[in-house]
Amino acid sequence: MANSSKTKQRRASRVRRDLKKVANGRARLSVYRSSQNIYAQVIDDENGHTLAAASTLEKGKAKDAKGGNVAAATAVGKLIAERASKAGIKEVVFDRGSYLYHGRVKALAEAAREGGLIF
Repeated sequence: MANSSKTKQRRASRVRRDLKKVANGRARLSVYRSSQNIYAQVIDDENGHTLAAASTLEKGKAKDAKGGNVAAATAVGKLIAERASKAGIKEVVFDRGSYLYHGRVKALAEAAREGGLIF
């Protein structure tokens, strides 16, 4: 098990290292998914602040669907795009972490794009 977590950490750091090369001052849309929920944050890496956040744990729009499915990820993507636009963020870089761009992660990204985020 310890080897598996080290592999995930290495993969996530490799993705973030590559993102920093192409970010050019843009904020980072970071995704974390657990077996039951999905979380998204728009982070300003230069100042170390979270500018917008959304998850399936929130009461309201994102909680309409069950937390661990594609419908919930789509709702979180729309919500994070709405909150980012209110914060004045239009362009981000997408940080998928150690997850494949597939399933819930892909659904969140596509919903954020439909909501107005550019990446």
